[in-house]
Amino acid sequence: MSRTDRLEPGQAERLLREREKDWRKALRREISIQKRLAIERQPMPEQEPRVRIGNFKEVNLGYTLELARAEARRCLDCGQPGCVAGCPVAIDIPTFIKYIEAGELEKALEKIRETNGLPAICGRVCPQEVQCEKDCNLVRAGKAPVAIGHLERFVADYLCLREEAGAGISSSPELARRPEKIAVVGSGPGGLTAAADLARLGYRVTVFEALHLPGGVLAYGIPEFRLPREILQSEINFIKALGVEIKTNFIVGRTASLEDLRQDGYRAFFLGTGAGLPSFMNIPGENLLGVYSANEYLTRVNLMKGFRFPEFDTPVPRARRAAVIGGGNVAMDAVRTALRLGAEQATIFYRRSRAEMPARVEEVKHAEEEGIVFNFLTVPVRFLGNDRGQLRGMVLQRLALGEPDSSGRPRPVPIPGSEFEVEVDLAVVAIGQSPNPLLIKQLPGLKLGRWGNVEVDFQTMATSLPGIYAGGDAVRGGATVILAMGDGRRAARAIDEFLRKE
Repeated sequence: MSRTDRLEPGQAERLLREREKDWRKALRREISIQKRLAIERQPMPEQEPRVRIGNFKEVNLGYTLELARAEARRCLDCGQPGCVAGCPVAIDIPTFIKYIEAGELEKALEKIRETNGLPAICGRVCPQEVQCEKDCNLVRAGKAPVAIGHLERFVADYLCLREEAGAGISSSPELARRPEKIAVVGSGPGGLTAAADLARLGYRVTVFEALHLPGGVLAYGIPEFRLPREILQSEINFIKALGVEIKTNFIVGRTASLEDLRQDGYRAFFLGTGAGLPSFMNIPGENLLGVYSANEYLTRVNLMKGFRFPEFDTPVPRARRAAVIGGGNVAMDAVRTALRLGAEQATIFYRRSRAEMPARVEEVKHAEEEGIVFNFLTVPVRFLGNDRGQLRGMVLQRLALGEPDSSGRPRPVPIPGSEFEVEVDLAVVAIGQSPNPLLIKQLPGLKLGRWGNVEVDFQTMATSLPGIYAGGDAVRGGATVILAMGDGRRAARAIDEFLRKE
């Protein structure tokens, strides 16, 4: 899907109409373009590295009102805002930023909420540097882009944490109730977004979550030093306030089948079941005590509070030397978690070079500030254990970059005779994951891709089965929060069209 396709029908015209309103014109007249260009990007206040490695509190502390308004003044209020097309959920970015500049924070949040039900989350975890901020016209002028994510987070925090559920909820007549029931399977970002949009359209929406807490990967995958749980709960409260019902400890495919739900009156379904099946390396020693998938390791810490054992009854291993294999955001989360749990040394081992790492620039920066060691162009070939079956080390092989593979990145090629050994007592494998197979394998006729992902029409997120839609990691494998949300929005529009035609 191209970036311009992310704009909703008629949105380009609406953006222009918003820009031509008198209050927007007045703001543009107050400060010249030259003066706006001279304003430096406002840095995000952070915990000091030496302090934050000893706690699980959020690293980024958030803008003050003064910082937010100063940053908002940097926005040029462009006639052709590339930032909107760069956003997977097509937020009207210039309008919400100009509301911040004008001090109209409630209106700013209302504008964001029109297309994004999770702004406090997106402002924290979305890769704005390769999406909306990448297409900011300030970049073309040789300047740093407007800190769109920081501003989105600011306005959501400033209001939502004060007002909780209800902040930014529109009184649109679209909230008039419709009789159809819709089931959303999974309460991750795609499912929550689809549920919120469908509730706004008046549908009776129930979200079925397999775990004991809603949030999906937002709850079990992302550490609190990046996404505090009170922020996640505040966003979920907003969605529940729209009329969405969330049922936890309900495994669709085991507690009840999709056909059972259909018999119970549900007319359409969105599958946001995620990618919870971890990938392993299939090398000797991978079954040793002390070798974990990133999924299990982070779930123990984030969802089950294993770091507070025995107060919470799920233990999490403490390590002296921790190794994390992988180069994505999940790997960064795991290695920084190990450091906070007391590791004397925490190291990333990645099979390509720094330039190919898929992790966010900010996450790599924070990891380096915290003392994380990066070992590039290396891959484990076997894990070593002691006589008690516990991990004691790894044998790794050095690599060189060869010709590009199917991803377009250089293929790592082993260097003969380059093996070496390192001492570790914890290894976390963070090399990807596949979609959860429980439900999708129970649906005859559901077309799947090579890796077990659900195949869809990306314009509508429709699967090969009528009335069943899917999105997020169940479709894409490991993807970003905001891409999953974009899937949820497109699916909600398509479900609405599907039900209105029945």
